[in-house]
Amino acid sequence: MTPGNKWTDIALGAAGILQAATLVEQLARTGFVPTDAYTVSVNSLFDLNPPSAIAVYGEVANLRLGLEALRTFLLSSRHLQSDTMRYVAGILHLQSRLAKQPDMLAVIASRLQQAAEQARLFGPVHDNVIANLGDLYSNTISRFRFRIQVNGDPAYLQQQRIANQVRALLLAAIRAATLWRQLGGNRMQILLQRKRLLTATESLLREIG
Repeated sequence: MTPGNKWTDIALGAAGILQAATLVEQLARTGFVPTDAYTVSVNSLFDLNPPSAIAVYGEVANLRLGLEALRTFLLSSRHLQSDTMRYVAGILHLQSRLAKQPDMLAVIASRLQQAAEQARLFGPVHDNVIANLGDLYSNTISRFRFRIQVNGDPAYLQQQRIANQVRALLLAAIRAATLWRQLGGNRMQILLQRKRLLTATESLLREIG
């Protein structure tokens, strides 16, 4: 992957995590997610060797939801839903655990290649594709002792279709966390270099217009 501007790339990776986590929170509470943002997050799972950070998401505008959430967090973390940030913390923890499991990573990569073929036939958010991704999450990430507890309306979360969507989004968030770390992202930047990250985030949002 060809590196771009360091802080721009890190902001894009962080926005990918926050977009998927925000969608999990929305889906669990309302049973609905914006189709465009949802499709972008799921589709990011199918490009395992992108030429650049933005190539994972197609274009900057596709990460508007995540960039806006990132800006809000950087300005004042209290303004984000607590569940969203709890999901982000859990996602980063699971990604660090996954990075130490080469066998599981190989299984995930193989299954994602299969899902990518399925997505090319039916579309990335077809029920069959999402069910496949949900099953992949259940058979890999869910085997860790630590699990992300998703809060929301039981009437939605008990529906198999929505449960699959949640798992697919969590998988997309973990993929974004992997990208973020590959691009040089780390937690200390939030404490020590917050202004640089905020500047990059606001620049990307201005680019969208």
